[in-house]
Amino acid sequence: MKFSQSTVLAFAATALAAPSATTKEQPRQAAVGCASAVTLDASTNVFKKYTLHANKFYRDEVTAAVSALSDSSLATAAAKLADVGSFLWLDTIENIGKLEPALSDVPCDHILGLVIYDLPGRDCAAKASNGELKVGEIAKYKSEYIDKVVTILKAHPKTAFALVIEPDSLPNLVTNSDLQTCKDSASGYRDGVAYALKQLNLPNVVMYIDAGHGGWLGWDANLKPGAQELAKAYTAAGKPKQVRGIATNVAGWNAWDLSPGEFSKASDAKYNACQNEKTYVTTFGAALKTAGMPNHAIVDTGRNAVTGLRQEWGNWCNVKGAGFGVRPTASTGTELADAFVWVKPGGESDGTSDSSANRFDSFCGKEDAYQPSPEAGQWNQDYFESLIKNAKPAF
Repeated sequence: MKFSQSTVLAFAATALAAPSATTKEQPRQAAVGCASAVTLDASTNVFKKYTLHANKFYRDEVTAAVSALSDSSLATAAAKLADVGSFLWLDTIENIGKLEPALSDVPCDHILGLVIYDLPGRDCAAKASNGELKVGEIAKYKSEYIDKVVTILKAHPKTAFALVIEPDSLPNLVTNSDLQTCKDSASGYRDGVAYALKQLNLPNVVMYIDAGHGGWLGWDANLKPGAQELAKAYTAAGKPKQVRGIATNVAGWNAWDLSPGEFSKASDAKYNACQNEKTYVTTFGAALKTAGMPNHAIVDTGRNAVTGLRQEWGNWCNVKGAGFGVRPTASTGTELADAFVWVKPGGESDGTSDSSANRFDSFCGKEDAYQPSPEAGQWNQDYFESLIKNAKPAF
């Protein structure tokens, strides 16, 4: 995933991977599914009851990475990552095929995290994670993507699911409305998100709509429009009861409670009081409540262990020196924050640094971006090892 800067006050800053009631890594579980149908109460924090599942696909990536370590001293720490819960990205129609296999080992007290991410004209303000569906293919998005996911989730009523809905989409409509690509994508984004929320409103599902992060919609000029944009989609979907609120910092780098904030000394800092995600969740949450939408949040802490690495809020691609952050947990210390989660699979690239590549985005060639890096979603072994070395807390 990626983002761009648009207006003076708007920095779209994230990139293209769930929490538990404890911060401990998860042991392998034998029992699968529940004895009866699961019903999630989205008026409560389900992460206090359910542990985010360590899905088999990231587990397999980590297992392969451990065998390929260039630094053998990292082996013990790296192996532990296979048991940390993270979200599975359904970022293409083909990758819906991963869903059934991922369900094969989810025990009753776990919740499977999924990222719904395939809107037509996806990531309208960037290139590295442009999607497979073209602008205008909303009917295909509904019938071949959302409807297929719905069918599978309905077929597994004894498993709990947590969904992050369409990263980058609605925030881009707030801050990048001057870009023709985003103008072209706008109606499809709004229609698609509303459709997804309505159709995925199942008893065993809890949903969080992507809301960027504090360095994106946290600017004074973006808070109200951002909240209204999300609330309109929620209302258009019929105010589905399984929507719990928002997801923030997805694939991002922002600290949870750093004070003063990472960019607090910037010349324009006075226009953004949301210098960390804790402040953003509270401030944007208040705006959401006013707009008439549920306002609890999950926050991606997968790669935010180290601060002061970026030159600007909007630098989102493979930030050099980053480290794995706080492990998934429902203990956040803030009522509006349901859990810290790992949405981005650490080790998978945000975008290629090859300037000759068709999907090269200039943000991946910046001084604070790790190079060389492969295409978005592909494994970067060296970067993975760097994330382990810089992890806080250490493994």
